[in-house]
Amino acid sequence: MTGRERSSLMNSAAVRCGALLCVISVTGFYLFRSVKAAEGSKLLSSHDPRAKELLARMTLDEKIGQMTQPEQGAIKDFTDIEHYMVGSVLSGGNSDPEEGNSLENWTNLYDRFQQHSRKTRLGIPILYGIDAVHGHNNVLGAVIFPQNIGLGCTRNPALIESVARITAEEVRATGINWTFAPCVTVPQDVRWGRTYEGYSEDPQLVQVLGEAAVRGLQGPSLNEPLSVLACAKHYVGDGGTTFGSGTRGSLLDQGDTRVDEQTLRRVHLQGYISAIHAGVGSIMPSYSSWNGVRCSASKRLLTEILKRELGFEGFLISDYNAIDQVNPDFKSAIEISINAGMDMVMAPSKYREFFNDLKALVNEGKVPMSRIDDAVLRILRVKFAMGLMDKDRSTLADRSLHKTFGSPEHREVAREAVRESLVLLKNARKVLPISKLVTRVHVAGKSADDLGNQCGGWTIDWQGRSGNVTPGGTTILSAIRQTVSKNTVVTFSKTGAGAEGADIGVVVIGETPYAEGNGDRSNPAPAKEDIDTVRNMKRAGITVVVILISGRPMIINDTLEQADAFIAAWLPGTEGQGVADVLFGDEKPTGKLSFSWPRSMSQLPVNIESRNYDPLFKYGYGLTY
Repeated sequence: MTGRERSSLMNSAAVRCGALLCVISVTGFYLFRSVKAAEGSKLLSSHDPRAKELLARMTLDEKIGQMTQPEQGAIKDFTDIEHYMVGSVLSGGNSDPEEGNSLENWTNLYDRFQQHSRKTRLGIPILYGIDAVHGHNNVLGAVIFPQNIGLGCTRNPALIESVARITAEEVRATGINWTFAPCVTVPQDVRWGRTYEGYSEDPQLVQVLGEAAVRGLQGPSLNEPLSVLACAKHYVGDGGTTFGSGTRGSLLDQGDTRVDEQTLRRVHLQGYISAIHAGVGSIMPSYSSWNGVRCSASKRLLTEILKRELGFEGFLISDYNAIDQVNPDFKSAIEISINAGMDMVMAPSKYREFFNDLKALVNEGKVPMSRIDDAVLRILRVKFAMGLMDKDRSTLADRSLHKTFGSPEHREVAREAVRESLVLLKNARKVLPISKLVTRVHVAGKSADDLGNQCGGWTIDWQGRSGNVTPGGTTILSAIRQTVSKNTVVTFSKTGAGAEGADIGVVVIGETPYAEGNGDRSNPAPAKEDIDTVRNMKRAGITVVVILISGRPMIINDTLEQADAFIAAWLPGTEGQGVADVLFGDEKPTGKLSFSWPRSMSQLPVNIESRNYDPLFKYGYGLTY
């Protein structure tokens, strides 16, 4: 892609991106590259006087407690919160309350932990972290927004900020005050199972939308009741790993990014620079490596670049058991990572070992007290910035927020996000939009009436799952039935059988849910059952519209050829009505590809930086009516 083509695409995206992107188009790609101690992060250090006063009163045990993060379900006894003076707790993707993952149970769980934190000598409240990555997606009845790959196609930072604001409000309804989001990865190979967690293959778009997400989550001020602490992840280069370098049986996930520092900065660092500019309070280093060195072990990345050069004043939190991968010996791994600059360690079940080993390392002189004090100061300044240390403010959940949890108003914003994320790839003979007055619509495909497939991974379960995973949502089939006229007949068969005689057919195909390395694919093509369903519909002699549910662009040549119209719907979440809005012309499609669409397996990986750039559909492509 030429510089002129790239500039044209970004300028076209600037229509809804406001002042920030306008500045990019004038000053170029390195807008924030030289920014140090960015404006937003200065707000964190302004809390240092009180944080330092508290730090001076803390024992070594209390300091290490602030650096320790167990998983709630792995805590041996609730009194461990008091004994180890734990500063943070998390719920991983499958770590729900024992009583079930309802709104009430999550709220009760959070309050229980905060009540135990009050019993410690200093009464420092805990930070409770969760992966609310497309809505409060662990909790039944929450609004589930499109995954980031779809949001990237909206090119609309104001909308992304609204999505993040609603996510923050629904998270706060359970009391939880920290989400491990946004993901500002820049995926370069769609075979990676985390591709859908990235907004785009283009660092410029990631830069703009990542900043918008941080603003939405953290609000005008971190101490506002409806704000949650954001966490930019996974620092840095997780989207650029070399195919075949993945660990733990993966092809790409947790692999090695083999690029020079200039490329790392130009492609993978930009989203962190803008997140820091927005005042992000926490950053999560990646499982992945940079030229053979785990990011969680790299002093160059964590301290020299992130903290010193870029002026990040928040704290670093390791990924789930990531410390274990730094060195086979757990104690040595702790020493390496903490000295490299890690501030808080996610030690889900080994929190006692972490606490004891780090204390021993300090007493042995292998981890200097200055490093401990720096880590704890960073954590405390964020807690002060969040208002957690204010004596006249309750740290318990505000249950009045339950009344807006999963509300129609919240779902309406998600519906808008779905509409704007859809990308129309083909519309032969202008078969779309469909008239609401047609006599009969035949709907087919395994994902037409499957809320779980619409939502993808990180939905109720870590890996997600097919089926009716959460209440309150609308499948695409249900949305079609609600949109057509009362005289229109809507029929359905999963395989496409019985389509004969219909005026038009709508086939909803695509991937079933996955997360992380479980989604790595050497061959990202539709399943045989999907291809057969489209063929069955085509054999019926009717016009066929194909809707693809997926976490990445896929190899669709044969299916695209058979389709009269083709829509990339990504992973739209619970509000399938947004798909019907576009299908039937209530709204025009406006989405533009945030990833290049490959022609063939042999072309992978393909992106805007590729030589001889010639994908099936270029970055920025998208038709309308």
